[in-house]
Formats: sequence, C-alpha cells, structure tokens
Amino acid sequence: SIKMDLLHSNGVLIIQHLQRDYRAYQDFLNFMSHVGDPRNIFSIYFPLWFQLNQVVGTKMIWVAVIGDWFNLIFKWILFGHRPYWWVQETMIYPNQSSPCLEQFPITCETGPGSPSGHAMGSSCVWYVMVTAALSYTVRWKDKSAVTLHRLTWSFLWSIFWIIQISVCISRVFIATHFPHQVVLGVFAGILVAEAFEHTSAIQTASLRMYIKTNLFLFIFALGFYLSLKLLDIDLLWSVPKAKKWCANPDWINIDTTPFAGLVRNLGALFGLGLGINSEMFITSCKGKNSCKISFRIWCIAASLATLQLYNFVKIPTHTEYLFYILSFCKSAAMPLTVVALVPYCVHLLMRTTEKKLN
Repeated sequence: SIKMDLLHSNGVLIIQHLQRDYRAYQDFLNFMSHVGDPRNIFSIYFPLWFQLNQVVGTKMIWVAVIGDWFNLIFKWILFGHRPYWWVQETMIYPNQSSPCLEQFPITCETGPGSPSGHAMGSSCVWYVMVTAALSYTVRWKDKSAVTLHRLTWSFLWSIFWIIQISVCISRVFIATHFPHQVVLGVFAGILVAEAFEHTSAIQTASLRMYIKTNLFLFIFALGFYLSLKLLDIDLLWSVPKAKKWCANPDWINIDTTPFAGLVRNLGALFGLGLGINSEMFITSCKGKNSCKISFRIWCIAASLATLQLYNFVKIPTHTEYLFYILSFCKSAAMPLTVVALVPYCVHLLMRTTEKKLN
C-alpha cells in the first residue's frame, strides 16, 4: 500500500542517517543488538535469576517462550519486510536509484521483520527483571524506605528504557528492521510480560502441563502454516528474499528461520518442565542447602560456566530436520542443566564436604 511504502521509505531515511552519523558508535550498537538476542535469555539472564529466585526464573522462561511464539505468529500475519531487501525490490524509487544500505554479519535475518523479535524479547524479559527487583522494595513501609523505593523505581525504569531504546536503535542501524517494527516489538513484549504478572499457575505446573503447552504451541503454529500453505500462501516467503539480497551468503544462518526459533523455545520450555519436576531439583533446590547463599553462588557460577560450553556445541545444518531435532535437544538441555543437574551436583559436593569436616 502507499501508506506502508511511505512508512518504509521514511524508515530508510532514518537508517541512512544512523549509518552515516553514528558510525563511531558502530561497535556499541552491534553489541546492543547482541544484548537483545533472545538466546541470551536462556544462557545468561535465566541462570542468574533462577538461582536467586526460582519464581522469577520460571516466569522468565514462560514469558520468553510465549512472547517469542506470539512474535512468530505476528510475523506470519503482518508480512513485514526488512530494510536490506525492501530497498532492492520496491518500485517507489525513480530510475532504479535505490538507497544503499550497509549490511553487517548480523543483518541477514531470514524471517519477516514485524514485530522485531529482539526488541520484543528484550522488553519482556527486562520487564520481568525490573518488576521482580522492585517487588522487594515495595514492601518497605517507613518514610525513608518509601523514598528509597521511589528512587530505585526511577533508576530501574530509566535503565529499562535506555536498554530498550539502545536495542531498537541498534536493530535499525544494521538495517534489519524499520523503526516502526522495533517500537511494535517493545510494546508487544511489555504486554506479554504484564500478562504473566497475573498468571501464578505456571509456578505449580506439572510436567504434563508443560508437555500439553508445548504440543499446543507446536500444533497451532504448524497448523497455521499448513492451512495458509493450502491457500497458496507461503509463510516462508522471506527466506528466499534474505538469501537473494544478503551481501554475503555466509551471513545467512538457518538459526534465524521462523521454525528454528519455534523449536528452540519449545525445547527450553520442555527442559524447564523436566527439570522442575525432577527428583534432582526437589533434592537440591528444596533441601536445606537451598537456603545457603554459598549454594546459590556456586550454582550461579557453575550454571553460567556450563552453559557457555554449550556455545561450542555446533549443530550440523546440512539436513534441516536433523538441525531442528538437535536444536530442540540442545535447548532443552540448557534449562535442565540450570534447574536440576548443576544444583544437584553442587548439593552432592557440599554434602561430601560437610561430611569430611564432621
């Protein structure tokens, strides 16, 4: 439509302005794009928060998974173009004088562009973290504590918006999103996180509930995809465009395809459910050691260190279905490690040390 083309063309002008006038901040903006990567939720934010507060950690995974699932459905509905291929195919520029947008190794996302998954994932998870931190200070009753709570409230929400704005600018700078797509992503993420502020059932969900949720999310997404395919609507239309217009074929990554994100999230949710309902979790995180600060610190350090090792596990990409299966297993192993395996090992180590001291 004419209005959408006008919105896109104005977005291209903003991207050109950023790439021209903010070149000195390129490294910082690329870093902020990595900060907004939804995969950091499972490898950094979740291990920290789960060992500090299991309620917050559990909520974080649910918010991240459901938020990314909604992001996928919205992407399929909205058919949003990405700047780096839109400028090559649009007919609104005269004499084929399309603007030149610089691309980067992290530019060539293959899924549709609206809403931004990085902006949505960043906003929903940071919303959970900020509200969790403020829940501790809101209980303070005396006058000086109330003042401190207000200062803390102002500080944390300022940090929240600085991070979201930085992530949004970074995604626009690398020409992988238009401005309106990142704005939509931020507010969609906040809505998902706010919805889970009033959903307490997830804290007592059984393994059966986790499996049912996984099956629903997968069947709905697959059914939606197949139903539209029967109507001759290809929801993977963006993948050929990304491959065609990406400046470097090596920058195309199967891990950015729509189904790769779906499989990764379903694996993480299943791993969380498996871990929370395991005997190892009950023995270690519900036992006497769970109240010890040293136990939590050891669990945080061991979890972060162990999860970094997962980054060295490279999943073969030559067979797409094999990639999805292995990606699901790897994603399930990460929360299972944080929730059950690491705490149980730390529990056994501390128990052995106590016996030797006695």
